[in-house]
Amino acid sequence: MSHDHHSHSPGAGADRRWLLAALAVVLAFMVAEIVAGLLAHSLALITDAGHMITDAAAIGVAIVAVRIGRRPARGAYTYGFARVDALSGQANGITLVLLAIWFGVVGISRLISPGAVHGGVVSVVAAVGVGVNLLATWLAGRADRSSLNVRGVLAHLITDVWAFVATFAAGLIIVWTGWTRADAIASLLVAALMAWTGWALIRAAGRVFLEAAPSDIDPFEVGERLAAVDGVAEVHDLHVWQLGAAERAMSAHVLVNAPYDCHEVSTRLRAILAEHYGIGHVTLQADHADATDRPGWHDAGHCDDAHGQVHVAPAAQ
Repeated sequence: MSHDHHSHSPGAGADRRWLLAALAVVLAFMVAEIVAGLLAHSLALITDAGHMITDAAAIGVAIVAVRIGRRPARGAYTYGFARVDALSGQANGITLVLLAIWFGVVGISRLISPGAVHGGVVSVVAAVGVGVNLLATWLAGRADRSSLNVRGVLAHLITDVWAFVATFAAGLIIVWTGWTRADAIASLLVAALMAWTGWALIRAAGRVFLEAAPSDIDPFEVGERLAAVDGVAEVHDLHVWQLGAAERAMSAHVLVNAPYDCHEVSTRLRAILAEHYGIGHVTLQADHADATDRPGWHDAGHCDDAHGQVHVAPAAQ
């Protein structure tokens, strides 16, 4: 049996620095926007500011998650802390959905009973907000984008960019036409975008927690490729899952034809998994094939070719 451990990225320290820079930008503008929103009586600006509070919280959680995720496997945590990344991403997603619901309710209320809104202030602050959030997005985007943790932060920031665009447009409409309901409509559009991005993050984190195969990997196709390798008689009990958003794992039982060496075949299989699927944490049980019957396995979902067979799942006992 061979068991390869995937180490944590050495770039985690750099990720933390980029996220800290983005946090400083967000916090500085958030304070200014809350003051401007109160002065202009703008729900759209206050909605944006509320979202920026969650941006700051999301970045703060991401910074902590990066630090925890770097810890090596130890004690009872034999896989390390890679799934802290998914926990952070899921928390960001849930926060976005809850905020979307709240802003949606308030937006509908303001749509029914609109109040006075200073469109000029709204437009100016929103225009500055677009630039500030683009800067924060660029800073956070310098971190590892394969991380659900970083993706959660980027989802918050990109949503804010579009939120400020919608708010800017609402401010111009109010200045030109005096139609103050544009402010409420802008806040509802932002709420819808928040709900959409939040749900996407929750789904992605759910795949990690349920140990689903990565979305770009078909486990059966992986089994077929391995079974086609010279010397492989059969591949079964194959499982592919995610330890974290950027770490993939696989285990399988491989039967090797004589006179091939089990260790040599295993080495070739691990190289294929790393090169073609980015799977660095691999556990293979390699044994020589024999004529004994293996009860508990069936042929549903197997592939016959010139080299071997692949059985993806065991039969019910």
